Amino acid sequence: TSSLKSSQCKAFTGTFLDLNQFLCWETHDELLPIYGQYQVADLAKCSAQFYQQYGKIVKLSGLIGRPDLLFVYDADEIEKIYRTEGPTPYRPSMPCLVYYKSKVRKDFFGDLPGVVGVHGEPWREFRTKVQKPILQLQTVKKYIKPIEDVTKHFIHRFVNIKEKVNEMPADFDNEIHKWSLECIGRVALDVRLGCLDKNLPVNSEPQKIIDAAKYALRNVAILELKAPFWRYVPTPLWTRYVKNMDYFIQVCMKYIDAAVERLRTKESVDERDLSLVERILASEPDPKTAYILALDLILVGIDTISMAVCSILYQLATRPEEQERIHLELKQVLPSADIPLTSKHLDQMQYLRAFVKEVYRMYSTVIGNGRTLQQDTVICGYRIPKGVQLVFPTIVTGNMEEYVNKACEFLPERWLKTPGDTTYRIHPFASLPYGIGARMCLGRRFADLEIQILLAKLVRSYRLEYHHEPLDYKVTFMYAPDGELKFKLIRR
Repeated sequence: TSSLKSSQCKAFTGTFLDLNQFLCWETHDELLPIYGQYQVADLAKCSAQFYQQYGKIVKLSGLIGRPDLLFVYDADEIEKIYRTEGPTPYRPSMPCLVYYKSKVRKDFFGDLPGVVGVHGEPWREFRTKVQKPILQLQTVKKYIKPIEDVTKHFIHRFVNIKEKVNEMPADFDNEIHKWSLECIGRVALDVRLGCLDKNLPVNSEPQKIIDAAKYALRNVAILELKAPFWRYVPTPLWTRYVKNMDYFIQVCMKYIDAAVERLRTKESVDERDLSLVERILASEPDPKTAYILALDLILVGIDTISMAVCSILYQLATRPEEQERIHLELKQVLPSADIPLTSKHLDQMQYLRAFVKEVYRMYSTVIGNGRTLQQDTVICGYRIPKGVQLVFPTIVTGNMEEYVNKACEFLPERWLKTPGDTTYRIHPFASLPYGIGARMCLGRRFADLEIQILLAKLVRSYRLEYHHEPLDYKVTFMYAPDGELKFKLIRR
């Protein structure tokens, strides 16, 4: 086992690089938005270049106000770390959100920090309070019809906003954000927010929520990669970030208070008939638990689900053979396009789900997961000290031939393996779009449900095409196609 000393690192060029010695401040400047060679949008490319240039373990040092980062590209090592991390893993994420919750608005959050951007016992205690209702299949299934209703409304709008050339407008990604918020509002706030109403004003509440979520998430990288002056003086970027977060709290409180009142006036309270919000309010006397859960679901959910859908629809539109196979499967499952969806129908859509998994593998919406080591750990033969932040770049490992055979080919069928089938090989820890273990994404079941319902309703009745120059993928907060989604929609 080698310790992390520069003199030793030299002997392992191509396996490990101590960037303190070799790149130091230059590398940090390259990662800074505006100032360096690379923009935030290029972070996925940076991650791939680190692996190509230096191998399976790369240390990045000299980041102002942040601990060292250790990029790990070895799926076996990643598996070992996940399997030994214990009940309260420390996931390094959003220091600016942590600061907002623990310092700026401690008066509101107090001892209920939520599940995003927090760690240790406070995180475990809050997650324990909310994870049963949000992860139970019984609860999730209750939302099939409500989300189907939202999605039918969205597709109707989809059809009506086509331009003369039968294409979506340049800002179609904002329409996807409206659908996403309407779904999340139905789940997290028990309301229809009206996001899909015709001619929604730019200053309407739904559009302001979307704009605030985009701003809050898409500026996280700038707040955290640049020198964190906001910790000491209220920079303009930080001031607007705080204003947007305060607006989220205001919206969540308004709708959860209304849900409290509805629950109070219900004649009977049968847990089997309660919504997600009602179940949490019925079991937790303090409505603040529901406020904060709704805040976290909306803050993280709007942009992540929207960008995932943008990527999935783009891949669908540019892969006609796979799209036709999904359509044939849907015709078998739903002989008539008007049949209301059930959980049984969704379970039968195996190729549709495989297509989504393959998009996530090749174009992972989340470019990487991470952990902060809570104890000294041996990784790839090096003794890594406690406190180092690990980065697991799933956008790279999910495309490594060592862990995924035929990694450069888009093959949804690789996810349809039957017992004993050895045609396709994929390491179980190479592609983890929702993470894994105790800190796996809390809203993953609802995200999958929303995406599956949208694809089922859309592809069953329409063909999606794209007839423009191919789009590059870039990072905002998520990894998604960069450019105008001018899809052509054709009635089947």
